[in-house]
Amino acid sequence: MDKPEELMHTLLAAAASAGSSDVHLVSNGFPLLRTMGVLETYREVGETDQEMVMAMIGSLMTPNQKEIFLTNLEHDFSVSVPGKYRFRANAYFQRRTPGLSLRFIPDKVPLIDELGLPGICHSFAKLKQGFVLVTGPTGVGKSTTLAAVIDEINSTRQEHIVTIEDPIEFIHENKKSFVSQRELGGDTKSWSNALKSVLRQDPNVVFIGEMRDAETMQAAMSVAETGHLVLATLHTNSASQAIERIVDSFAKDQQSQIVLQLSMVLEAVLSQRLVPAISGKRIVATEIMIVTPAVRNNIREGKTFQIDNVIQTSGNLGMRLMENSLAELVNKNLVERSTAMEYAIRPSLLDKLLGGR
Repeated sequence: MDKPEELMHTLLAAAASAGSSDVHLVSNGFPLLRTMGVLETYREVGETDQEMVMAMIGSLMTPNQKEIFLTNLEHDFSVSVPGKYRFRANAYFQRRTPGLSLRFIPDKVPLIDELGLPGICHSFAKLKQGFVLVTGPTGVGKSTTLAAVIDEINSTRQEHIVTIEDPIEFIHENKKSFVSQRELGGDTKSWSNALKSVLRQDPNVVFIGEMRDAETMQAAMSVAETGHLVLATLHTNSASQAIERIVDSFAKDQQSQIVLQLSMVLEAVLSQRLVPAISGKRIVATEIMIVTPAVRNNIREGKTFQIDNVIQTSGNLGMRLMENSLAELVNKNLVERSTAMEYAIRPSLLDKLLGGR
């Protein structure tokens, strides 16, 4: 039988070669690769039992990471073979057996235009201060989008960019800016510690890998409030939902203050989905909210239900709802109408935009 590290190398090399976004290693079964959004069985390394899976996971970890994994029963880390591939990894247990999920990370940070993102994303890289959110479900490329924005800042401005990640995904080489990348566990003990100390590190731009709780959200807004540009991701489906999610994360007696603070610092929300295209690949669909005085007023007054209307009537400012993006993809014959309907947040609106055809 091949050694665990050889099996792991074979599996990850196959995923990188196939263009797979994710790899799943499970006990008592074949590994799985997610390619173009579809999970497929990978049989080349054979079925893996519990002992082999644990050995394969261990072959990727340092002794300290193994100890953390066995103590906490789950652990996030990164896997890198320079010049070949890089993955974000999560080791975990299910039904008392070990498992591993890995997300492929390209060696080269993609450009905004290469990702098919709307041109207004270039304006995010020009902001000197404020709060920019990229939202969407897991696996739609939120971190990739913000990596592209960070790379454009890095290439065009002389700034200090600080990233706080769990784990570090894209590696940013210093260009015009210099980039300090801090990984949870290896470089800092917690999100809160990192965000408390970041202002002492003379940053211009701060990237927060994921806002998971009220404390992180509060810290992010406070950093933006002090004249810095803060970029972060959040798991919501639309721009208005992002605002509701942040406000609802706080206790009732804090919400009025949070609403006021958010209305002052928020600059833009980009929501995105990866939609199966007719070509067999996946293509990005986006919803864009630019925070104009009208949007700020709706946030301040708690009228998030009116924000969709503002977005829909402000196309001249670069705003659009997800349905506008999906309709454009259908009209360009890039996405099937039925597929677009599956990904619509407001199906009746998309049906109307497509003329009911």
